[in-house]
Amino acid sequence: MATRRQAVVGLFLVTLLWGGTFVWMKQAMNSLDDELDQYSTAGVVGVIVASRFLIAFLALLPFSSKARSALASKEDWKGGLILGSLMLAGFTLQMIGIDSVSPSVSAFLTSLYVVFTAILSVKISDRKPTRMMISGVVLATIGAGFIDGPPHIVWGTGEILTVACAFFFALHIIFTDSVTKKLNPLAVTSTSFAVLVIGAVIIALIASGDLMVIEVAWQEGVVLPLLFLGIFGSLACILMLNAFQKYLNPTHAAIIYSFEPVWATLYGWSEGMVDLTKWLAMGLLLLLGNIIVELDESGEETYLSEEAGPE
Repeated sequence: MATRRQAVVGLFLVTLLWGGTFVWMKQAMNSLDDELDQYSTAGVVGVIVASRFLIAFLALLPFSSKARSALASKEDWKGGLILGSLMLAGFTLQMIGIDSVSPSVSAFLTSLYVVFTAILSVKISDRKPTRMMISGVVLATIGAGFIDGPPHIVWGTGEILTVACAFFFALHIIFTDSVTKKLNPLAVTSTSFAVLVIGAVIIALIASGDLMVIEVAWQEGVVLPLLFLGIFGSLACILMLNAFQKYLNPTHAAIIYSFEPVWATLYGWSEGMVDLTKWLAMGLLLLLGNIIVELDESGEETYLSEEAGPE
């Protein structure tokens, strides 16, 4: 029980940091108007993704022998390939998609990973969602989607890419649940970062067709946001995610992650990027959804403990 509650708190802290990535990413992209024209959106996005995870990778290695030894482990590379590839697809599609959709539309469509996780968990995971959990999914999805007002969706490339990113994020949540139960979280974090860096560099080079696209990483206004993205948005968040998510049902974890747009909205408001409206109150649905799921899982865990009897 204590471990599961610690996991809830840990993943909630992840959403606090992930909310900040909205501001840091916007700051970086807003400083690269000329580069976006010169190297293409996908090229610039590839460099940003590669840079933030390279920073995280290099920061992790000196402090963890398990992270270093994982680079010589075939099994850790297999796990890292799965999780790293899914994160690469999700982050890349989201960043390319948000270039042509409004923040509210992006938040709504990205929040569909909560629904996708619930559906996929029935097919892939051995921990199927209950009726109470499905109720939590519905509340959390509505809350996350309407946090910045009703999204006005006109289906185009940006919207399709964002839905695709939500699907890959859902797969990442599902596979994190299984991979981190078999492999050391520090080890698989190390290899997944390496996979992400390699994959993002390849995307950047293919999309831009120019080796000099790497100059994007040290442009004025980009370096500091990248450091924050690497240390806090990538290293700290993925470490906590890999360490704690295995103690929760994947659907419950997805609902907790849906708090991200609440913090993103508040952080964006503090930086003058977002206007606060009455729609922020929709975040209460996120809270309600989490309470419902927490009560459901607490009841299930109590039942299982009573069923097992005294030792």
